[in-house]
Amino acid sequence: MVLGKRFILACGLALAGGMHAADAKQFTVWDQAEQRFITYNTDAAGRGHAYSPIKREILDYDGPHGPNTIIINTSERRLYYVFEKGKAIRYGVGVGREGFQWAGRDRISRKAEWPGWTPPPQMIAREKAKGVNLPAYMPGGPDNPLGARALYIGARLYRIHGSNQPWTIGEAVSSGCIRMTNEDVIDLYDRVKVGAKVIVLR
Repeated sequence: MVLGKRFILACGLALAGGMHAADAKQFTVWDQAEQRFITYNTDAAGRGHAYSPIKREILDYDGPHGPNTIIINTSERRLYYVFEKGKAIRYGVGVGREGFQWAGRDRISRKAEWPGWTPPPQMIAREKAKGVNLPAYMPGGPDNPLGARALYIGARLYRIHGSNQPWTIGEAVSSGCIRMTNEDVIDLYDRVKVGAKVIVLR
């Protein structure tokens, strides 16, 4: 597949929801970057898995953007990382649900491994109205909605991050962030430099 001028892009951030302990199962995978086993919770149907349902691929790229550029297409639910002239890696992502989409250009301002999560006040209030009490802060770890890695987009609240719900990749379920499986976000994290361009089109 060749990505050209018609390559239209967009982005959104994902928040993983909670599970009842009675519905949870667990599975364990080896985190190559951390060199340790990580245990994940799954739902009762056992849909949890470490790998994206959307296969990662290297593609030819003939668009206008140079290396170290991230391009997100929310309609495709794909993230493209241009890693060298004429080549890009395509990943499956989860994106913002209706009402939480956004578009723009920015840069990666920071990177974090196993990031902690501080829900913004508006999210806490929104979830409380649904009867869900979010913590003021959740430390990093396998149950954290931000997953194994986070790439922060400028000074925005939005991030590209991992997930403790990998079966949601390819869905529009987030509050504006871009969700990836932990396997894929670790791969992207290891490739992307701080200062990388981020292009999000709706």
